[in-house]
Amino acid sequence: MEYTQLGRTGLKVSRLVLGTMNFGPQTDEPTSHAIMDTALDAGLNFFDTANAYGWGVNKGRTEEIIGSWFAHGAGRRDKTVLATKVYANMAADGDAWPNHDKLSAVNIRRAVEDSLRRLRTDYIDLYQFHHVDRSTPFEEIWQAVDVLIQQGKVLYAGSSNFPGYKIAQANETAARRGMVGLVSEQCLYNLHERRAEMEVIPAAQEYGLGVIPWSPLHGGLLGGVIKKEVAGGRRAEGRTAEALADPVVRARVQAYEDLLDKHGLEPGETALAWLLTRPGVTGPIVGPRTPEQLQSALRALELQLGDEVLTGLDEVFPGPGPSPEAFAW
Repeated sequence: MEYTQLGRTGLKVSRLVLGTMNFGPQTDEPTSHAIMDTALDAGLNFFDTANAYGWGVNKGRTEEIIGSWFAHGAGRRDKTVLATKVYANMAADGDAWPNHDKLSAVNIRRAVEDSLRRLRTDYIDLYQFHHVDRSTPFEEIWQAVDVLIQQGKVLYAGSSNFPGYKIAQANETAARRGMVGLVSEQCLYNLHERRAEMEVIPAAQEYGLGVIPWSPLHGGLLGGVIKKEVAGGRRAEGRTAEALADPVVRARVQAYEDLLDKHGLEPGETALAWLLTRPGVTGPIVGPRTPEQLQSALRALELQLGDEVLTGLDEVFPGPGPSPEAFAW
């Protein structure tokens, strides 16, 4: 397993991040525990979750599954860099109150205590803001986080789905308070969706944030979906099927799969390996539903993409170009 520093911090994390969003909704507790065991055995130490995972009436269920895994002991918690998120309304359906969501000081205080209880731990390594809160000033957000850091309940703070200017606002406000500020940004970033290269990733690099891409296969679009259809396997569904209905998208995905066939590469592993070559990327989030899917993701760490492949990928999925030249002279 390869490790790197999380942004400008001294915290060492694996180059792949175990995403747990499927734990509960699609993967039962015993299988979830088996996946986490396999990850830790492979040296993957960075686990990502959110208080809302479990969704619907089961919000918080994913954190509970992780907490029950920690409860088995054997150093699991000490070996794991644990990241969770705050923003969603966690009140039961039909029982939502005005201060039960977003990033007010009162909700952050409530949310972190609830996450700690579900996770069966006394601290969170990386506490992430799941979305921007346009109603709460960063002065209030950092005041709440500062209290949690002083209490030892949170070690680092990160963002998720932030635009570049909000990363700048957050860290400039933190600097005025003498705080470390954001150390990571979790954003949508993959071969098909490269808009983060225009503003988000440059801002993250400028302020020393590690970039943690989510949806590295773009919901399965980059996982060999056409090849699987032709072979009579699982057909594309949901957003992937909608994307493939666009002839331009389908042509690009077909060109992508043809390129990788030429070089004897697997699409899903290649999409992950490509992200590992990108400047500023700490590690992509992989969300396996089974231990076998995790093993496939781990193989991406051993994959070295040559210049011909990298050039071909840029031709199939061209990025926006550097900022501001991408939209200016």
